[in-house]
Amino acid sequence: MVRIVDLDKARRERDRRNRPHRPPGRVRTILIRILVAIAVVALLALAANWRSIWPAATPGGGLVGLYLPPSTRGGSADAAVPAPTVEVAARRFPLCGSGARIDCVVDGDTIWLAGTKIRLADINTPEVSSPQCAAERRLGERATLRLQVLLEAGPFELRADGRDEDRYGRKLRTLVRNDRSLGDTLVAEGLAHPWNGRRESWCG
Repeated sequence: MVRIVDLDKARRERDRRNRPHRPPGRVRTILIRILVAIAVVALLALAANWRSIWPAATPGGGLVGLYLPPSTRGGSADAAVPAPTVEVAARRFPLCGSGARIDCVVDGDTIWLAGTKIRLADINTPEVSSPQCAAERRLGERATLRLQVLLEAGPFELRADGRDEDRYGRKLRTLVRNDRSLGDTLVAEGLAHPWNGRRESWCG
């Protein structure tokens, strides 16, 4: 019997056997390394630019981008924690009631903004919850309503200077519009005292 040999087929088979063997999984390893490198670059870019890409507001009007960093763990409440200036879009500020406090006015120097309690850092207004006299209560109510009007007049800025929060956990911020503190307006109208580290009496 004569055996017919396909020389081309035999050559292809020989070349296949002699071809260098590629280690299993090599392509997958290369792809994984590329994906890891891309992820690292993306994380570095995110860390460097997170403030500019952070959303400005939620559909309900709260400030997602309200950067109010916590106090240093284990440290004093007086520790200075840097915080950026935050622009606040125009919104309504009803007087705070018994319900959920998102954006509302507590009194002449305390508000809730995006669910965070904020104390105006540069002023002190008369008390409305525990006044020392009837005159203080009346002034406190006027200061509260006046602050509400100022807040609802348009956009403003939150500025941090010095301490991040007080001993009650309230964020300390100055409210500014057109480079003027809203607190200064209350002081000019006799509804607040400049904050100098201690409370001054409103009862004569």
